[in-house]
Amino acid sequence: MKTEPHVITLGCRLNTYESELMHDLAKQAGLTDTIIVNTCTVTSEADRQARQTIRKLRRQNPAANIIVSGCAAQIDPEKFAAMPEVDRVLGNQEKLDIRSYQNSDDGEKILVADIMQAKEVAGHLLSGFETRSRAFVQIQQGCDHRCTFCIIPFGRGVNRSVPVGVIAQQMNKLTDAGYKEAVLTGVDISSYGGDLPGQPTLGQMARRLLDQAPALQRLRLSSLDPAAIDDDLIALLAEEPRLMPHIHLSVQTGSDLILKRMKRRHTAPDVVALCRQLREVRPETAFGADLIAGFPTESDAMHQETLALIDEAKLTYLHVFPYSPRPGTPAADMPQVNDAVRKSRAAEIRAKGDNRQEGYFNGLIGATASLLVERGGKGYTETYAPASLENGKQNSVAEYKQGDIVPVTITGLNQGSLTAEINI
Repeated sequence: MKTEPHVITLGCRLNTYESELMHDLAKQAGLTDTIIVNTCTVTSEADRQARQTIRKLRRQNPAANIIVSGCAAQIDPEKFAAMPEVDRVLGNQEKLDIRSYQNSDDGEKILVADIMQAKEVAGHLLSGFETRSRAFVQIQQGCDHRCTFCIIPFGRGVNRSVPVGVIAQQMNKLTDAGYKEAVLTGVDISSYGGDLPGQPTLGQMARRLLDQAPALQRLRLSSLDPAAIDDDLIALLAEEPRLMPHIHLSVQTGSDLILKRMKRRHTAPDVVALCRQLREVRPETAFGADLIAGFPTESDAMHQETLALIDEAKLTYLHVFPYSPRPGTPAADMPQVNDAVRKSRAAEIRAKGDNRQEGYFNGLIGATASLLVERGGKGYTETYAPASLENGKQNSVAEYKQGDIVPVTITGLNQGSLTAEINI
């Protein structure tokens, strides 16, 4: 029996959004028995995992048509085309063009154009996501910055923003389908609007979006550059309860010297000051951060500065990565930190983050919150704290379905996740 196309998503939230589009396009094109792998290339490890996934998929599906796309395929299409498991390679532009799927048997194994020539963002509209309670909405593509560790601009191209009217149209389509929460996503959403007429800021766009999408109950933002958070966004966080008080920052390190060598545009004191300012306007705001351990030339003293920053900025949710040299980036040619030291420092940062997160969660016990229900009676509060619903004396978890937002009281902490009872 023929099966409809299946998409495997590796990497970021933008890939999650695009995978839904790719599934729809492949289905519309009539593809069957096809697996599409939407790859990530943020680290060398991500590349390795992509190749491993492709080989595993071929062993499990010997007769399937395997298409590889995403950032890894965009940057090194020949490497993936040379894999005997792969039938076709699509670039990041081509994967969102239905013609790439309609002509999948035309003999062309590689369809990858120069991403730096891309000037617009694909304008497809989604009506939903196959397995998620919240929606993801793309607001921009690409990045104009050149951090020394990052290859992503060469996979995504230059910054290009989606007009707010198109974003609102997509948002209203999703709320009409029942979605109550959405995440604005992209490669560098803090740079939103610089290429649009009038150069609207991210904060200005988000305010207009909430005005034009009145049915949306909760809006979240994906990772933000600490150097580019505008006054309009700060004001919106203070004034708009529908903008969730959870800010994730692309911090990377607590060492100012390493930040300079990374070509980042902020300092560690900038991060501390920003977190303090945002807490002043919205006291319940919780902060997450991306952190890289063992960047080239990082000393133990510099590593200690990162640990200190976690406490000083009161960071709660940490995404920690041991530095991975990415061929083609300036950092790959810098003096490297021993691999075992990188991993040890990453483990130390994660342990610090776990301790801070446990303390934060314990402080929530007894408080009320609103929970977006996901699978298995689990969900997330406004500040992105994970919680599992318990059956109370007078209510049943079964009364609520995936995607509902329910009022709860936080009752405890169990193995890193909060427990919660539904309020009547």
